[in-house]
Amino acid sequence: MTLTLKRALWLWAGALTFALLAIIPLTAWIRAIVGLTTLCGVVLGCALASRQAAHQRGSVRLVDPMTLPVASFRQPVVLTCGDGLDGLFGTIPEDRIGLRVTAHGCYVRVPSVKQLAVVTDGILALRPGWGGQLGVMFMVNPGAHSDDAVLAGHVRAFRHQMAMARKRGIDLPLMLVSYLQTLQGAEPWFSWDNGQANARVRDAGACVSLAEWLRQTSDSCAQADRMHASIQLNGVVAWLQDAVLPHLSIRNARSAHGVATVCAVKLVPALPHAVKGSLWQQWLRSKVALADNRQFVPDALLPFPDPLLNVLPLRAQRSPVLRASVAALWLFAMAGVVAVASSAWQNTLLVRQISDDLRRYAAIPHPIHREQREFGWREDAVTVLRQDAQRLDAYYRHGEPLAFGFGLYRGERLRAPLLTVLANHVEPPEALPSRVASPVRLDSLSLFAVGSAQLKPDSTKVLISALTDIKAQPGWLIVIAGHTDASGDAEKNLRLSHARASAVHDWMQHMGGIPDSCFAVQGFGATQPIASNDTEAGRATNRRVDIRLVPEVGACALPTAGPDRQPPVASSDI
Repeated sequence: MTLTLKRALWLWAGALTFALLAIIPLTAWIRAIVGLTTLCGVVLGCALASRQAAHQRGSVRLVDPMTLPVASFRQPVVLTCGDGLDGLFGTIPEDRIGLRVTAHGCYVRVPSVKQLAVVTDGILALRPGWGGQLGVMFMVNPGAHSDDAVLAGHVRAFRHQMAMARKRGIDLPLMLVSYLQTLQGAEPWFSWDNGQANARVRDAGACVSLAEWLRQTSDSCAQADRMHASIQLNGVVAWLQDAVLPHLSIRNARSAHGVATVCAVKLVPALPHAVKGSLWQQWLRSKVALADNRQFVPDALLPFPDPLLNVLPLRAQRSPVLRASVAALWLFAMAGVVAVASSAWQNTLLVRQISDDLRRYAAIPHPIHREQREFGWREDAVTVLRQDAQRLDAYYRHGEPLAFGFGLYRGERLRAPLLTVLANHVEPPEALPSRVASPVRLDSLSLFAVGSAQLKPDSTKVLISALTDIKAQPGWLIVIAGHTDASGDAEKNLRLSHARASAVHDWMQHMGGIPDSCFAVQGFGATQPIASNDTEAGRATNRRVDIRLVPEVGACALPTAGPDRQPPVASSDI
C-alpha cells in the first residue's frame, strides 16, 4: 500500500472518530480529551507511515535505480538469495541490490538471507502492485559448503525469513535451485514441480520426463553423457533430501511436501566459490568411495532459471486502491456499529427515564388542597414531565438528534401518553389559612367561680363578643380548649378544664345555632401554661379558655345524630 493511501486511511479513521464524537453524547471535557487524542494519533500515524515508507525504500539500494521495471511489469519477480550470487549477477557491492531483467522475468539479488524480509518490504514499497508476482529463489550448491552445521543454520535462517514474510501477509512461492559442477557440457534443467515424484527435463522450451529424455538420443556418447547426468542428478537429489529439505520444512507451505513450489537442479561445467573438501565431495566419498578432484573456476557464470519461471504461480493481487478501500469500508462498518449501539443505548435510557417519570407522577396521591405535602411532590413530578414533553416536542418538530437516530428513535410513542397526563393534571384549590392569627382567649375568673364549671351570670357579655368573632368565619372548625393553673390535683384540674370548655361549647351552640360538627372540645389541665405558676398573676393567666378557628373539610356539615349527640372530643389531647 502506498504512503498516500496509508495517510488517507489515517485521516479517514480520524474523521470517523470525530463523527462518533458528534453522535455519542459525552461531556465537554471528555470530548476535548478524545478529540485531542484522536488528532495526535492521526498525526503520529501519518508520521510513522512516512518513516516506515522511507525506511523501506532505503532498504532497497539498487546499483542502478533506473533498472527497476515499471509498475505495470507483470512477469515474475524473483528474489534471489543463497550460494553463487556472483555467478548470476556478477560482482556487486554488499550494500547494493542488483537486478537482472530477462525475457521471462526479473531477478532481484538479496545480499544475505537475513535481508529477505526487508528487501521484500522495500520492493513492495517501491512497487505496491507486485505483491502477486513475487517469488523466492533459494540456491543451495553442495560444492559451496564444507560444514553440515553451517549449512543447516543457513537454511534455517532462510526459513525464518520466509515465515516473517508470511506473517506480514506475503505468501512467497519458493524455487529451490542447486547448481552442480560436471565434466560434461551444460545440461538442461531438471525440476520437480509441486512435489512431483519424477523429475522433469526442461530443454529448449520442451518439458519431458527423465526417462523420455534418456531415450531421445541414439548417439552412444550422448546417451552415455545423459546416463551420467542422470546418476549425478540422483546423487544431488539424495543429498538435498538428506542435508537441506529437513531444515527447510515450513508449516502451511504451498507445495505438497510443505517445502517448495519448484525444486530444480542444473549441471554446469564450472561452479564459482566452490570449496575443497565440500559436502558434495564428502558425500561422494562416503557413498561411492570416489574423489572429485576437478579444478573450480572462481569467475564462472551461472545461467538464470528462465525455463522454470512459468511454474511459479502469478497470484491474483488486489490493487493497493482496492485494499485501501476495503480497509476504509471496514473502518466505516466498525464506526457504524459503534454509532448504532450508542443510539440503541441512548433510546433505551430515554424510554426508561420518561417511563420512570410517569410512574413517579402516578404513584403520588392527588392532594385535597395545596398545603398538603403531596402537593409539593406532585408539582415537582409535573415539572419534570413538562420538561420531558418539551424535549420530545422539540424532537418531533425539528427531528431527533443523531444520538437517537439511525431508525431507532422510540420517543415518539411516549409523547402522546405524556401529553395526555399533562392535559389531565388538575391543581388542587387554595386551602384556607391553617389557623386564626390569634385565638380568642377568655379569662376563667370572668366566666367561672373558683373550682366551678358553671358559667357566671355576668359572663354573657364576654361570650357574646367571642361568638361574634366566631360567626364571622362560617364553616370553620371551632376548637375550645380549657386550661388551669398547677395548683391542686392534676387529674382534677384536667377534668375541670374539660368541663369548663364543654360549658362554653354548650352556650355557644345554644345561642349561636352552630352545628355540633363545627366544635371540638379539649381539656389540657395545667399541661400548657403560658405564664409561670410560681406567682399569683401567672396562675391567673394560666386559668383560661382558648377558642381557635381551624379550617377542616366537612367540619360544619349538618349533624347526623340526634339532639343529644356530644361534641367531638380530641381524645389524644385529654
